[in-house]
Amino acid sequence: MTDVPLARIRNFAIIAHIDHGKSTLADRLIQATGTLSAREMKEQVLDNMDIERERGITIKAQTVRLHYRAKDGQDYVLNLMDTPGHVDFAYEVSRSLAACEGSLLVVDASQGVEAQTLANVYQAIDAGHEIVPVLNKIDLPAAEPERVRQQIEDVIGLPADDAVMISAKTGLNIDQVLEALVTRLPPPKGDPDAPLKALLVDSWYDAYLGVVILVRVKDGRLRRGQKIRMMATGATHPVEQVGVFRPKMQTVDDLGPGEVGYITAGIKTVADCSVGDTLTEDRNPAAEALPGFKPSIPVVWCGLYPVDADDFERLRESLAKLRLNDASFHYEAETSAALGFGFRCGFLGLLHLEIVQERLSREFDLDLIATAPSVVYRVHRTNGEVMELHNPADMPDGSVIERIEEPWIKATIMVPDDYLGAVLQLCNDRRGQQVDLTYVGNRAMAVYRLPLNEVVFDFYDRLKSVSRGYASFDYQMDGYTEGDLVKISILVNLDPVDALAFIAHRSHAESRGRSICERLKELIPQQLFKIAIQAAIGGRVIARETISALRKDVTAKCYGGDITRKRKLLEKQKEGKKRMRQFGKVEIPQSAFLAALKMDS
Repeated sequence: MTDVPLARIRNFAIIAHIDHGKSTLADRLIQATGTLSAREMKEQVLDNMDIERERGITIKAQTVRLHYRAKDGQDYVLNLMDTPGHVDFAYEVSRSLAACEGSLLVVDASQGVEAQTLANVYQAIDAGHEIVPVLNKIDLPAAEPERVRQQIEDVIGLPADDAVMISAKTGLNIDQVLEALVTRLPPPKGDPDAPLKALLVDSWYDAYLGVVILVRVKDGRLRRGQKIRMMATGATHPVEQVGVFRPKMQTVDDLGPGEVGYITAGIKTVADCSVGDTLTEDRNPAAEALPGFKPSIPVVWCGLYPVDADDFERLRESLAKLRLNDASFHYEAETSAALGFGFRCGFLGLLHLEIVQERLSREFDLDLIATAPSVVYRVHRTNGEVMELHNPADMPDGSVIERIEEPWIKATIMVPDDYLGAVLQLCNDRRGQQVDLTYVGNRAMAVYRLPLNEVVFDFYDRLKSVSRGYASFDYQMDGYTEGDLVKISILVNLDPVDALAFIAHRSHAESRGRSICERLKELIPQQLFKIAIQAAIGGRVIARETISALRKDVTAKCYGGDITRKRKLLEKQKEGKKRMRQFGKVEIPQSAFLAALKMDS
């Protein structure tokens, strides 16, 4: 909107740990500024995916424009970004922060500073943000605002004397948050007469409009009919529609410096939009691009295969549409002897994997089998080559391997004192190395180096159960370290099942192999012949379970008479079973795959 000067625009993100009330605060701000009528309001209005509403978590960062008349009588435009809190979606947070100048740091007044609070605050400080602390849930009986205020100063080092005390649920003091936004956050900078420079923050696919792009304009003006150029790909497109989110799409004439909005430009393909790219005018381009975002590096890989082989092309199209909406998701085609054609997909963590799988089944109606998640190993061959190993099935023969390196992470765990012993025990069981242990009041902050391989499966669930849900966890990558790693193959009826192969540390290989064999024994249905399930390292079997044969009573129709008649029938049955074992194929049901891949400790 051209009538709002730059000095009266505020762009801000809401950052916090999971469940500290970001989306509820966003609801109250939308309500307080009259952006939506009481009839249109609903809980978590910005969480528009079914999965987000069901799980009560934010997955995609959402944006909305609010108009606010401050106490000084001036009208302000506030561009709000609601960000996710979960560690797997930290990439979404970093992109939102790049489009803003300030952040509201929301801390639960009963729980205090958590691991993800720290991680998000440091991201905001790195992005050069002005930060306004907000203490939420002060209406709860367990709230201790004074203690938490002190904690913010001690742990993060932010002055918190003027933290805004609110209850996002009841709407208490929301007006103070709005005043703090206009008085304490800086306005954006930019030159309306300079050549157009706009940051591509996000993009997604809309069935009617094609590709919709979320932009933050830094310099110049973005208007309908303009021919824009993407500086990274060099593609040019005419702008068809310019608009803002209130939270519904609303078209406007143009977007000026400091404004956040969306454009559509008849873009059909996903490849034309790379998140972090700079848009400029084709005839009058900017001299240099804006600094984009660091590309996200997937830490967990797994294979996704359609249950019905005919769905392969549909899966390819669905992944392309999803990739547009989620820049941190990677995929490449691969084939498997057991499962046919599919894709090897890279994710930022297990929750990210679960969400992508669920979105594929809901939004694109696909039935999928996922293989065991694995991390990226570096295999140093004896001839000096280094290969990145995404799939355990591709591991070369042991004789040509000089050494294998695995990725390690630096984990920050915050936990009440009572549960510290159990948490340290868990980290030590997972081959962790303690780096630091400090106390803030009655909470301990443990910093550990851990192999990512040990964290990927069920570390988070175990951490929550040993701490009764009180521990919080955040991590960042911390390089590669050599390890004594082996590939464990699973054989069913002497046939290797490549989808179940995995890599583990030698000290844990036997217990892991045994547990997956025991699990498969329960899951694979009985056949008319005996089935051997084995876990092997190379040619050495380290665990075995046997599924006994289904026994048909062939002697039921014999009654009385000579025993040799019964023996003859039993011998005949034995011969038949022997022949079946030679040629019998064991079908592993999909439910068995999924259950076997959910490893327990």
